[in-house]
Amino acid sequence: MEPILFVMAILGCGESDAPCREVRIDQARYRSEASCMAATEAALMRNDHLSFPSVVAHCRPAGARVQPLRGSEVLRPGPAPARAPRYASAGSFR
Repeated sequence: MEPILFVMAILGCGESDAPCREVRIDQARYRSEASCMAATEAALMRNDHLSFPSVVAHCRPAGARVQPLRGSEVLRPGPAPARAPRYASAGSFR
């Protein structure tokens, strides 16, 4: 049985519900989804010249069918979430 390899698709997305367009597949092949995800930032930096409102890197198993993605579904960077409040344990009262 051959190992599953992952590829990284570079997608160009609009700002609406229009489907994203696959612009290219990165040349590298990855042994795990985690290693592919770790390489997405560098791949996006190499593709910052593309003329789309959003450029997205999407990891998937090599040979897998392309899953449609819309511009409105793309997670965009934003402010870091506020830290969740901490509560002291009440303990038991007798």
